[in-house]
Amino acid sequence: QVHLAESGGGLVQAGDSLRLSCAASGRTFSSVTWNTGWFRQGPGKEREFVAHVSSDWKGRTTYYADSVKGRFTISKDNAKNTVYLEMNSLKPEDTAVYYCAARRYDSSGYQGSEDYEYWGQGTQVTVSS
Repeated sequence: QVHLAESGGGLVQAGDSLRLSCAASGRTFSSVTWNTGWFRQGPGKEREFVAHVSSDWKGRTTYYADSVKGRFTISKDNAKNTVYLEMNSLKPEDTAVYYCAARRYDSSGYQGSEDYEYWGQGTQVTVSS
């Protein structure tokens, strides 16, 4: 049983920054084994992949959607069982509910919903023009 809780969303203006947090609680294995990703779902859109960071054992490799490359940074703090998404130069197109997702072991995929075991409830990010 694992619970993921996102926080840090809010209403900002275009060009501003936000840092989202995803805290894991409950029964877990060592945090160094976790693979974590962020997804988002905007108005009238399907849920889409945003970013991923692999486990420590796989070198903490990061992957980003083309739409956020150069603006967003994913990172994690194993001691806090928390993953972060630093969002810079926000655009109105970034407006969405952002979801944290995680799996305890490595796999070949990272950008599909089926590649994760656990999901948070989401946090709203709204970017005004």
